[in-house]
Amino acid sequence: MENKLQQKINSKTKPIGSLGKLETVALQIGKIQHTLSPELRKPTVLIFAGDHGLVEEGVSPFPKEVTYQMVMNFLNGGAAISVFCKQNGLNLRVVDAGVDFDFSRDLNIIHAKIARGTQNILKAPAMDMEICQSAMDKGRQLIQHEYDAGCNIIGFGEMGIGNTSSAALLMHKITGFTLDECTGRGTGHDDAGLQRKINILKKASSLYNPKLPLEILAVFGGLEIAMMCGAMLEAKEKGMVIMVDGFITTAAFMIAHAVNSSIMNNAIFCHISNEKGHKLMHKYLKVEALIDLDMRLGEGSGVAVTYPIIQSAVNFLNEMASFEDARVSNKN
Repeated sequence: MENKLQQKINSKTKPIGSLGKLETVALQIGKIQHTLSPELRKPTVLIFAGDHGLVEEGVSPFPKEVTYQMVMNFLNGGAAISVFCKQNGLNLRVVDAGVDFDFSRDLNIIHAKIARGTQNILKAPAMDMEICQSAMDKGRQLIQHEYDAGCNIIGFGEMGIGNTSSAALLMHKITGFTLDECTGRGTGHDDAGLQRKINILKKASSLYNPKLPLEILAVFGGLEIAMMCGAMLEAKEKGMVIMVDGFITTAAFMIAHAVNSSIMNNAIFCHISNEKGHKLMHKYLKVEALIDLDMRLGEGSGVAVTYPIIQSAVNFLNEMASFEDARVSNKN
């Protein structure tokens, strides 16, 4: 199949390789779907929201209430991800994975709350293994639902004040990069705030020494990260295209990759976040993002902005004329 796909790509009315990364994406999606004529059906972004107990230590300049307030902004269509999904024809699903707030049952939100946030890691592991597994299982169920509805390309986003701290700890434990290398400004720390954040994370890191990927996830992760990790693993098993966003979603992907390395075959890394550590994540995974717009918003915003590029890759493969079709002379 790979040779036939490459032959089809090379036969288009263009110099070989002249569409650059679009050719790479077209080849990848054709291989994922085992077809010379791939299609993207019901593209969807799942945003997982959850609160983090470590916020009480001051790792974020924003209070945890911003998590539920931003979820309401998503639901009301006022967030960047809401705008970009509407613009580019992506379905948007907002998931309460573990927000410390009671959302009305009549809101257009997926009620999947496992707990009202994680524990403060300085006092206890963020989650026990049972809670972590429950979050992952719920993520798998949500993917099953989207798959049954006809979706074959899924993107992931997140919302959770304090989750850059969780992601930095996960990255540190998985990769071995120092916490100074892994930790960025998040929602906008000044220099003093950043140093305080790093010091807190170093203290948290020293308290535990989990070895297995899912143990690392339980100790240092978030409910939204665990649910996203389970969703990614299920999307791989369902043969879906996985669109990976920024720093936090890549942290979830790194855990998923440590569990099942073949997930890499299904993953498209949409953008490079301006959050410190994300480039090192990509270096560790040996991947290259499609775009770099200096974004660091989260929410899945990089996925939604990049989706038209992914659609372009499929469209040229399916609709662009070959030299033979167009009766254009190819090189000798």
